[in-house]
Amino acid sequence: MNSSTTGAASTGAAPHPTPLAELVDITKTFGAVVANDSISLTVLPGEVHALLGENGAGKSTLTRILFGLSQPDSGEIRVDGATTRIVSPADAMASGIGMVTQEFSLVDTMTVTENLMLAGVGFGRISRSDARGRVLAAAGRIGVTIDPDAIVETLSVGERQRVEIVKALFHDCRVLILDEPTAVLVPQDVELLFESIERLTADGMGVIFISHKLHEVTRIADRVSILRRGKIVASRPASGLAPRDIAALMVGSAALVDEESPALATSIGLELDETTAPDAATDATPATIPDAAPPASAPRAIAEPALALRGISLGTTTSTVLNDITLSVGHGEIVGIAGVSGNGQTELVSVLCGTLPATGGSVIVAGTDISDLDPAGRIRAGLGRLTEDRKGSVIPALTVAQNLVLEDLDGFRRGPFLDRRSIRDHVAGLIERFDIRAQPGDPIRSLSGGNMQKVLLARAISRNPRALVASQPTRGLDVGACEYVYSQLRALRDAGAGVLLISEDLDELLGICDRIAVIFSGEILGELPAAEATHESLGLLMTGQRAGDAA
Repeated sequence: MNSSTTGAASTGAAPHPTPLAELVDITKTFGAVVANDSISLTVLPGEVHALLGENGAGKSTLTRILFGLSQPDSGEIRVDGATTRIVSPADAMASGIGMVTQEFSLVDTMTVTENLMLAGVGFGRISRSDARGRVLAAAGRIGVTIDPDAIVETLSVGERQRVEIVKALFHDCRVLILDEPTAVLVPQDVELLFESIERLTADGMGVIFISHKLHEVTRIADRVSILRRGKIVASRPASGLAPRDIAALMVGSAALVDEESPALATSIGLELDETTAPDAATDATPATIPDAAPPASAPRAIAEPALALRGISLGTTTSTVLNDITLSVGHGEIVGIAGVSGNGQTELVSVLCGTLPATGGSVIVAGTDISDLDPAGRIRAGLGRLTEDRKGSVIPALTVAQNLVLEDLDGFRRGPFLDRRSIRDHVAGLIERFDIRAQPGDPIRSLSGGNMQKVLLARAISRNPRALVASQPTRGLDVGACEYVYSQLRALRDAGAGVLLISEDLDELLGICDRIAVIFSGEILGELPAAEATHESLGLLMTGQRAGDAA
């Protein structure tokens, strides 16, 4: 250590800057699970430090500790080189540490200024004019225009995120944690976010950037640290790292990120060789997926679409949530619906699945009108469902086996009794086929997000649905789990079913869909073949601009 210090001095090298924040030998356990295993991490002034890893690798636990939402079993936090006790978000903010998550914490009915006053309130009088001025100053610091008097519910998702960043700056933030900040943004808002990050780091701020979109990581990060099973397995400058290199480090193998997986390649920003990349409509299911159904012969020759939405409307006397949604999904086709969160996607899925009655229109599966059927009747008619509320789609108190057969108990009855042997054999087959890392008797609440999603996929696909509605199927999943979901959707399409994929991830839609429609304010604003769609063209539609509007 001494010799290196002397060498640095003799050569005139600049000393290393004092880290803005340090996590030193942080260990955190939950029962027998070691979430963080003696992790050390630094955040330097003026850098974007990307923190990456699969689901369950320990990223969220580590950032929650830094922001005071959780306490480590051992280790320490240092701010500006001094050991600091952070036991609450208030302590973190007082130490200059802010955090912005995907789930915004703004009060919709309040103005921007009122929200920031609420976040910074303490004892004593509050000056609205002073708070308003601080909003404008903070907005200027990140290079955006924010109306301090705007009601939050009138703002776009991108504008709300900027308000959250401004809220963090209210507390003299010097270290900003951004957890999946681009997950709900259109491409234009992503660029604005990156410009804001660059302004903040140029001003000396340190940023911890968590994302599963690896092409964004290579675009914005200065340094990359990768967590695997609670340990830092790599920490290095981002310069020269390709998305494929990072993905291989995350999962411990390059096998999951090879060019034979176009959906995954697109989602992490890989460039495919046109001479070797398979066609998006005909690529084969990976050999690692056993028992996948074989492709149907000439699936698009069937006259009736697999799924047809005809004039679907939903509203009240005072508001319209869905307005005349008309869309079809052919047999052997994946059709995507893109849109910024809150434009009617959740309600549309509920209407299709029968949990929310439409005020108009009809839902037709392979020529059969299912509009008047309840959810169980729609499943029997050939509609599969994979909703965005993963935990709400299972019964946590039941086992994996019980959840796997929950929607199909009539198929296992022998008179008034359930055939337990038949259930056991069926469940064992699904666990093997869908690579569910659990035992039949395990409580489903004990499963990781990826394995819980495999259970839901298995339950929906094992019935051989004619049409599948899949909403946000990979949200929160790691690289390997995402690819597994994509492979199953492709296998279902190749078997002749139709898949309606609702997602806020444009990379996902572009990587796996045949056609992409865009929903805005409850209406289908436009539709493009996936081969002709771009981030920019979809992004414009997602902000409400039709093809001819710009002209």
